[in-house]
Amino acid sequence: MSAKVIADDVEALAVAAALAEEFRAGASARDSERRLPREELDRLSASGLLAVTVPAEHGGADVRQETLAEVFRLLASADASLAQIPQNHFVYVNVLRRQGTPEQQTFFFDEVLAGRRFGNAQSEAGTRHVQDIRTRLDPGPDGSYVLTGVKHYSTGALFADWIPVLARTTDDNLHVAYVPRGADGVTVVDDWDGMGQRTTASGTVRLDAVHVPADRVVPHHLTFRGPQLHGAVAQLLHAAIDAGIAAGALAEAAEFVRTKSRPWFESGFDTAAEDPLLIQRFGELAVQVRASEALLGAAARTVDAARDELTEDSAAEASIAVAAAKVHTSATAVEVAGALFELSGTRSALNSLNLHRHWRDARTHTLHDPARWKIQHIGRYVLGGTKPPRHGLL
Repeated sequence: MSAKVIADDVEALAVAAALAEEFRAGASARDSERRLPREELDRLSASGLLAVTVPAEHGGADVRQETLAEVFRLLASADASLAQIPQNHFVYVNVLRRQGTPEQQTFFFDEVLAGRRFGNAQSEAGTRHVQDIRTRLDPGPDGSYVLTGVKHYSTGALFADWIPVLARTTDDNLHVAYVPRGADGVTVVDDWDGMGQRTTASGTVRLDAVHVPADRVVPHHLTFRGPQLHGAVAQLLHAAIDAGIAAGALAEAAEFVRTKSRPWFESGFDTAAEDPLLIQRFGELAVQVRASEALLGAAARTVDAARDELTEDSAAEASIAVAAAKVHTSATAVEVAGALFELSGTRSALNSLNLHRHWRDARTHTLHDPARWKIQHIGRYVLGGTKPPRHGLL
């Protein structure tokens, strides 16, 4: 596989905008037919976008998080499933940046620059909670490891070249094992049947005594022993996806009202777009979308500032800023995607139009982690200066 190497933030945004327009055209059909976006992901890989966070010393553009968030927002405004697939890719590039050895960084960053994709195998079903990871990484006599477990919600794994797997070693510490998609003992099952984000193929990964060389294992637990931005970066991209869903839904609602809706007979106007009540509601929703985008940009800039000078205080500020953005974008995505029908009328509910994909995507994506706990952390920080906890979900 070969891929273009993007030079800087400006080029990254231009490429993302062009791809978003390209992907928008087939998004509804892919969703309704549950047609997995393999060709589109190959285009994404070849474009060089998947390598834009590779450090400059390894040949990458090393774009700012503000740029990366906008890349995701643009892609999600066109196709929320397609935007979701590479979210974990960037998370696990970040893990290597934080905890990889120089040799691991050289190898894997070269892979990413060549267009290789990371999936994920982190969540598990039937455990006590989301951080109760039971997949085991047991040491072998030659210094390598044996990986065993079952993962669910494994977005991107079906399309990946490498599957980063969260697992615990015998000392119960958390590690990431980077496993080739085609390795012996790895089975990826396309059994995702969510009502939204239908084409993410977020299915099951089974790991049956998979051999993992020592140089493919990264000590992830060390990430959380000092100031860190792992959770802030991951959640920033989720917030960007929600902001993109909201923007896409609002744009489609406006287009529908302009071109397909009939005016309500009491309005006295010839077109629905002239109805002052509809104009008022569109204005209200546009304010919410703009507020979400502003919070997203502010959060991204706070993360960038913390990356430039990482301390306990700057890391806390970044996590709180991202949490605020995520709370707002989650609510906005669900409300705007639902309001699409209120604004567009009965015809918009036709299954053949598939306008409900925006709401299904928003409702599904915003279930990743509860906004109510983010509000709790924000409140504690404001009232008592309590710094948020160090984990990957904040």
